[in-house]
Amino acid sequence: MWNRTLVVALVAGILQGIFEWPPIFSEGNLVLFLTAMGENPAIAVQFVLFLHAGTAISATVYYRDDVARIFRSIPNLRSGSAFRSGSAGHDTAELSFLAVATVVSGVIGIASYRTLGAMVSELAGGTFVALVGMLLVATGILLKTADGFELRNRESSTLTDALLVGALQGIAILPGISRSGTTTSVLLFRSFDGVSAFRLSFLLSIPVALGAGALSLLDAGIPAIALSSTLVAVLASAVIGYLSIDGLLRVVERVTFWGVCIGLGTVAVLGGLIVAM
Repeated sequence: MWNRTLVVALVAGILQGIFEWPPIFSEGNLVLFLTAMGENPAIAVQFVLFLHAGTAISATVYYRDDVARIFRSIPNLRSGSAFRSGSAGHDTAELSFLAVATVVSGVIGIASYRTLGAMVSELAGGTFVALVGMLLVATGILLKTADGFELRNRESSTLTDALLVGALQGIAILPGISRSGTTTSVLLFRSFDGVSAFRLSFLLSIPVALGAGALSLLDAGIPAIALSSTLVAVLASAVIGYLSIDGLLRVVERVTFWGVCIGLGTVAVLGGLIVAM
């Protein structure tokens, strides 16, 4: 006899691995899936945050050379040269960008997480689904706006880039707001090309995803799903996440992600409102 909890966890891990990278929401679609499977919204949110540990592993392995190179630049980090332009300061600038954006994301993300906990405990199931849908639509609108921006193909990041990306990424802990979509959109607004924007977003996902998993673990312990099922889900998200990164980079300029967000978000809003009635 098949174990329903194990199967649901496995599917959730696979979905996390696929949808962590494209700017079409991660927390939102998984929360909706787990809620549809009968899971309590609060437990669903906690489980989804915990699954970020898997995709953090996949991004670290995929970008292992970049991660090693950035860590080697730590001794070269000096006051006043953190965001220095030019090839000599490129690694240092990336390290500074990741560090500043991660700290800002952590501060704002913790506040957003606390707000999320209060929201989930107060909202009924259908209302919560409708709220997630509205956040998905907002993400789609942001992506559509960024899609029409004229690019100047910047490569070096600045302190302003780090502060903006970090602040909006902290808010993206809310289900329905795509972390990848938000960060890449901000970088597109800041005149990075698509490939560079996604690369920085992927690198930034590593410390942030580990932080999200740790925050969930410290706040509520291991998710209220069987330990074996949780481990299977994390492993699945790591393996599938690694395989999906390369695929996304190949189609980054071919798929209209904003349309997917708005379409599925609208369906979620309508469905949630019907359930809430």
